[in-house]
Amino acid sequence: MKKMFQRVTILSIAAMGFFFLSPMEIAFAAQDNNYENTIQLIAHRGSSGHAPENTIAAYDLGFEQKADYIEIDIQMTKDGELVSIHDTTIDRTTDGTGSVGDYTLEELRNLDAGSWFDQSFAGEKIPTFEEILDRYRGKIGILIELKSPGLYPGVEQKVANTLIERNMDKPNNHKIVVQSFNHDSVKRFHDLLPSMPVGVLVGYGQADEGKITDEHLEEYAEYADYVNPNKELLDQDTVDRIHQNELKTWPYTVVDQEWVDQLMEYGVDGIITDYPELMDFR
Repeated sequence: MKKMFQRVTILSIAAMGFFFLSPMEIAFAAQDNNYENTIQLIAHRGSSGHAPENTIAAYDLGFEQKADYIEIDIQMTKDGELVSIHDTTIDRTTDGTGSVGDYTLEELRNLDAGSWFDQSFAGEKIPTFEEILDRYRGKIGILIELKSPGLYPGVEQKVANTLIERNMDKPNNHKIVVQSFNHDSVKRFHDLLPSMPVGVLVGYGQADEGKITDEHLEEYAEYADYVNPNKELLDQDTVDRIHQNELKTWPYTVVDQEWVDQLMEYGVDGIITDYPELMDFR
């Protein structure tokens, strides 16, 4: 049975040692106190409509635009280090070619991950998982996608260990969610850290003729806290059934105001978007 994601309130902070928290952590927890009443804004690969995806520049901008979470894609290098990059190859978003897993961390860090987007971002680096956690912990939530985990045996354990080393495996301390299209990988991670909230990403290939069925939802509810589908797989009935199974839903990837309005009408719990400013009205 899954353990539901518990949220920190100001009163519980006091009980656990309020005066030992930094001002940033106190403010972060106070913001999180209103979580259940606020639709969550997730900056997809950072503010990737305005900066090169999965770079510190994009994550910083997502933070500046007051996103509740940044979404990051995690893969593993040839020498077993965790890095944030979306594609399993480096061709599209760097000045290199080949597969992520064929490069060491040092080799990947020597690549330019910004110029492809705009020359003003020349020199941006592929960030490490540790760098991201250390930079944003206590400042913004982090939605971690395990990208193509079948290519990287043991990646779930490495992600879990990295969180444990930083005392970030306690959901009351940090807003961390782990998700993947590979649902077996999500289950493995859940078994490692059962108190950490996890989500299943759902694309057309995982739906039944374009529909997320009751059978799907009953299965997901056994271990997951979130069902995060392609936005076009949602309608009012599907959102209602997700909630009836005590799950939340953060659909992806929204790039226009029309979809924001439609999804809010459905009553989704969060929206994953390349353009955080679409939700400035919150």
